[in-house]
Amino acid sequence: MRQSNPPALPARMESSFQELLQELSSCGHQASTLLERARLPRWYRKPLFFFLGYIAKADGRVREPDIHYAEALMKALALSARQRRKAIDQFRKGKDTDHLPLRQGLILRLALLLWPAPALKTAICLCHGAQILGQPGKARRYRCEDAISHMGLPVVISDDIFESYASKVWIRTAAPPQKPATYEQACQILGVTRRDSLETIKRAYRKQVSACHPDKLAQQKLAPSEVAMAKDRLLRYQQAWELIRQRHRAL
Repeated sequence: MRQSNPPALPARMESSFQELLQELSSCGHQASTLLERARLPRWYRKPLFFFLGYIAKADGRVREPDIHYAEALMKALALSARQRRKAIDQFRKGKDTDHLPLRQGLILRLALLLWPAPALKTAICLCHGAQILGQPGKARRYRCEDAISHMGLPVVISDDIFESYASKVWIRTAAPPQKPATYEQACQILGVTRRDSLETIKRAYRKQVSACHPDKLAQQKLAPSEVAMAKDRLLRYQQAWELIRQRHRAL
């Protein structure tokens, strides 16, 4: 997975990291969903939102997707109103700093050797934040690596996380949706079989379209890359339904 024989991670950290990468993939590479499934200790919240603010300001200004992502993490962590105010305060402090103080993330470094999983979850959240606008530029990636290093983790951790996004998210975003060429392909896209009735297929089509309808996407406050992927899925569903409808009309 890694290139040029980088330093190996400690066995315990490597095992925990691979499990988290698999969990991230099963969550559709949504870090907020990962936090809902795998909770984060309370003392990791302060550095998490501080680092997120630091990364968000990498290009000179904080974008709406950065704010929405921070809000999604607050929701995933089920923060109270008081805890949300503290998280917002840390995010603002992070975006107002140009250099990370040495003390930032100190508690994470102290806990890392005994319990690496929370730091690794935090690193995943930071990498997700760095690529929330799409494949990250040098400034965002540098700040993300800086934050991960401040937690006491090797930078190779961020390389592997970004590689996972590159193979599962960025490539999917960049590739245009392929129009189904056969009836079987159209059925596969809609999650039905060729033995299903036209009415059954129509219900499946409507259900799939409803999940990525523009009106619903607008309510979810998704990142631009996530909106683009949803639009691609919508187009593929429409193409699949049109092929199936025409085939039935011909019969």
